[in-house]
Amino acid sequence: MKTTPFTDKHVALGAKMHEFAGYNMPIEYTGIIDEHMAVCNAVGVFDVSHMGEFWVKGPNALAFLQKVTSNNVAALTPGKVQYTCFPNDKGGIVDDLLVYHYEPEKYMLVVNAANIEKDWNWCVANNSEGAILENASDNIAQLAVQGPKAIEVLQKLTPVNLSEIPYYTFKVGEMAGVKEVIISNTGYTGAGGFELYFYPQDADKIWAAIFEAGKEEGIQPVGLGARDTLRLEMAFCLYGNDIDDTTSPIEAGLGWITKFPEGKNFINRTEIERQKNEGTTRKLVAFEMLDRGIPRHGYELMNADGEKIGVVTSGTMSPTRKIGIGMGYVKPEYSKLDTEIFIDVRGRKLKAQVVRPPFRK
Repeated sequence: MKTTPFTDKHVALGAKMHEFAGYNMPIEYTGIIDEHMAVCNAVGVFDVSHMGEFWVKGPNALAFLQKVTSNNVAALTPGKVQYTCFPNDKGGIVDDLLVYHYEPEKYMLVVNAANIEKDWNWCVANNSEGAILENASDNIAQLAVQGPKAIEVLQKLTPVNLSEIPYYTFKVGEMAGVKEVIISNTGYTGAGGFELYFYPQDADKIWAAIFEAGKEEGIQPVGLGARDTLRLEMAFCLYGNDIDDTTSPIEAGLGWITKFPEGKNFINRTEIERQKNEGTTRKLVAFEMLDRGIPRHGYELMNADGEKIGVVTSGTMSPTRKIGIGMGYVKPEYSKLDTEIFIDVRGRKLKAQVVRPPFRK
């Protein structure tokens, strides 16, 4: 298994470790619910060094990105970040990712850990524009410092005014005495905070400084278990569960990251634009349990007559709401708000209701 620069720290802190995307990663420390609530109410730190980073550079960088991503990269100015996806040539999604406009003719792509090799091969195979590509995944470490008190903790460590970094923008500056750290107002928790990118050799210094600075705010390390419950309460898609090679961005409710300006002929644009105009045969919905029970990935969704209408893609017991929540694909006629649907939970037909996400306001 691969390790991150922080693996020894997770083990020393007694984290429950498990393989994820080829890496030995912390799943939980004090417990998923405890860590989840720490992020919602105070501040938590996630090791996300397993994520992949690609540099895209040169005069043809924009043309390449306009072809391989669904969102309009031309709308990005330096210092801004964009959520987007790589559409495949069959109507599905290769991966979802972030695009950082680092400086003119230079972009950083942040991709999912499990898809680094797949995404890299996809970019290389589709680089007919001749953009300069560099897979920097092994040379960049990342921590996500998330929660309402994240800004208080990190401001102690940087001369950069963090309150002047709006959501989905970033600055490059000093953090804990380390220069050229990417300080990004992004995250996968819905609780606010920053994601920090830096060289692996600076990992120990930054980790120690953050935890020292966060003592008063009750800072905690957080594992991948709470990362999943936090993102699900916000109804953020997880690649491999809610989106994959067979799901289109339109079906997944990601029409907002799928743009069709003149001249942006991204991969499979014609089919995806047709879906946007004509509709799809299924839609990703959010639902809350009305009966007591926990929906899980792969459980069948049914109508009142017991006919299968879809499948659960993500589900859990919400730590903040104390009810079962989930997402899943259903036939369009069952996608309207307040529609009653049923989940087959180990042979029991339990009632749920389609709701407007997120689950945690």
